Amino acid sequence: MAGEDSPKIHIGRRGVILLSDKGYKGIGMEGIIATWFAQSRKKSMDEFVKEAKRIREMVPEPASILEVAPGPGFLSTELAKLSHEYQVTGLDISKTFIDLARKHALQENVEVTFLLGDAADMPLDTETFDFITCQSAFKNFSNPVAAINEMYRVLKPGGKALIVDLRKDASKAGIKQHVNQELNLGVVNRQFTKLALYQLLNRAYTKADFIKMIDESSFTSYQIEKTSIGIEILLVKTGTEQN
Repeated sequence: MAGEDSPKIHIGRRGVILLSDKGYKGIGMEGIIATWFAQSRKKSMDEFVKEAKRIREMVPEPASILEVAPGPGFLSTELAKLSHEYQVTGLDISKTFIDLARKHALQENVEVTFLLGDAADMPLDTETFDFITCQSAFKNFSNPVAAINEMYRVLKPGGKALIVDLRKDASKAGIKQHVNQELNLGVVNRQFTKLALYQLLNRAYTKADFIKMIDESSFTSYQIEKTSIGIEILLVKTGTEQN
C-alpha cells in the first residue's frame, strides 16, 4: 500500500500520468488576488447570464450540472437561478473562491454546492453529472489529460462536457478588441485584463493541442469550434468507449 508521501498517479487510456501535487500552473488564486479577480469579474455579470442561458439550451431539465473551476461562482449561481430542476455543483481548488462562491449563492438565494478539490482528482462519485462546464480555467490545470479523464469518469453515459477557454493562437489585436468592446470594465481593469490575457497565451492551447489531449483521454466523441479569441470543446461520453 502506498504511503501518504507517495506521488499521485492517473491511469488513462495511453498509460500512467504522474500528477502534480499543486494542481495548477502559476500563482494560486487565494486571498487578495482572488478577491480582486472576483470584484473585477462581477462587473461583467451580463456575460455569465448570457452563458447560463446558452447552456440551458444545451441541457434539458432535470439535470445535474458540474462547473469545474467556477471561481467566485457567478456562472454556477446563474445556472441555478434558471431552473429549480438543475442541481448545480462547483468544484474549485481555491479555498478563497469556494468561500466567495458560497457567499454569492447565499446572497442570490439559490442552492449551489461548492466543493474544494482538484480537477485532476475530483472528490466526486462516478457517473454523477449530466453536464459539465469549465470556463476560462482549463489552461491553468497542471494535469490537463487527467482533468479530462475525470470529467469522463463523473459524467453519466450520454453526458456532455463543455470546455471554453482562451486560444493560444489568438492575436493580441483580437484580445484588445474583445476586452475593449465585450467586457464591461473600467479603464484600469481593462489594461490589467489585457496584460493578463497576453501572458496567459503562454499557457493556452491550440486546436491541435486539444485533439492530442482528447486522443490520450477516454473520450472518443467531440466537437471543436474556434471563437474570436477562444476555443470551445464539446466532449460526449457515448458509453461505448474502450478505456
